[in-house]
Amino acid sequence: MMSAARIGTVRLGAEGPQVGVQGLGCMGMSEFYGDTDEAAARQTLETALDAGVTFYDTADMYGQGANEEFLAPFVKAHRDEITLATKFANERRADDPAYRAIRNDPPYIRQAVDASLSRLGVDVIDLYYMHRRDPRVPLAESVGAMGELVAAGKVRFLGLSEVTGAELREAHAVHPITALQSEWSLFSRDVERSAVGAAADLGVAFVPYSPLGRGFLTGAFLDAASELSDGDMRRRQPRFTGDNARHNADLLEPVRRIAEAHDATLGQIALAWVHAQARVHGLPVVPIPGTRRASRVRENVAAAAITLDAVELAQLEPIAAQVVGDRYPDMSTTAAARE
Repeated sequence: MMSAARIGTVRLGAEGPQVGVQGLGCMGMSEFYGDTDEAAARQTLETALDAGVTFYDTADMYGQGANEEFLAPFVKAHRDEITLATKFANERRADDPAYRAIRNDPPYIRQAVDASLSRLGVDVIDLYYMHRRDPRVPLAESVGAMGELVAAGKVRFLGLSEVTGAELREAHAVHPITALQSEWSLFSRDVERSAVGAAADLGVAFVPYSPLGRGFLTGAFLDAASELSDGDMRRRQPRFTGDNARHNADLLEPVRRIAEAHDATLGQIALAWVHAQARVHGLPVVPIPGTRRASRVRENVAAAAITLDAVELAQLEPIAAQVVGDRYPDMSTTAAARE
């Protein structure tokens, strides 16, 4: 396995902050992937920073605010060294764990940012995303309210998540958008229909979440329903269980061959493919693989040093089109549903 070195940096968008070329998704440190070890997760944060990872991603919905609170001591200790991103829009209720609603209305946005600032223990959020789009609220209203947060000094830069190319262009006309975050990996390439091209045209950085296919691209598991714990969300995702999982596991064979040629892991090749999309599509691409383990951080950042050639990229090209099963049990809130 390739060993990690300190990663380089890239600018997020035309006017955004300079960040490490790979970030860290912190969601799993609080929820969704089974039990967590808080001490190990804190060591993972420090290991990432030592490796040049300066871009940390959370959201107010992760653990119903618990993930932001978890990050607060780390943020306080390293505030001048890191770029902090959080999100609003997914409303949850403490008295009803199953409750979910998408809120893009300006009063909710103002309430959400103040709550996140308090939990994170900061005066300003570096990058503030709209986590999901509610088509019932005009984008001009939502992005206008987000722009007011920048003017008020509560937020430095704005981002969107899971929007189409047309929606990104519409939002950018209201207020400059620094980054677009959506799922993008060897298994998930629907963003290339319109969002990636729009981001490249507008000078918006792309921040791929789940660049390792929620761990499936690493070969860490073959069937979520039989191998993962009851609290793991992947047990409910169609592409990771049953016949779908068995079919999709076979698609990893070219990844495995290329990994052997580079003396790398499957995950490193999957991440190297995501990094390669920066030069393929002509825009900054900063993936945010999530992990709770320091060893995985070191493995992941090493992928930034792997360059896949044209032949290797061609061998990986057909994979996404052959994947069976949707990204989520309910795709209605994704950009793909509005294309």
